Amino acid sequence: MHTMSLRMPNYLKKAISDVCLDEKISLNQFILNALSEKVSADIIEQKASKASKDRFLNALKKVPNNEPLDEDRL
Repeated sequence: MHTMSLRMPNYLKKAISDVCLDEKISLNQFILNALSEKVSADIIEQKASKASKDRFLNALKKVPNNEPLDEDRL
């Protein structure tokens, strides 16, 4: 694990601190969550750009057309 210094405007620090109080999380956890969400969104966007509707439909064709188990019925 690494330590990192971060500079931010006072108004942003105050706004984040208020959210952290409401959410009952630490400033560190808030920043880690925000960074993780951004990285995850970028990864999903990259994967989506490589997606193919035809490949998806071909994969669906391979799924057997079975009735759901009783415990899986809605």
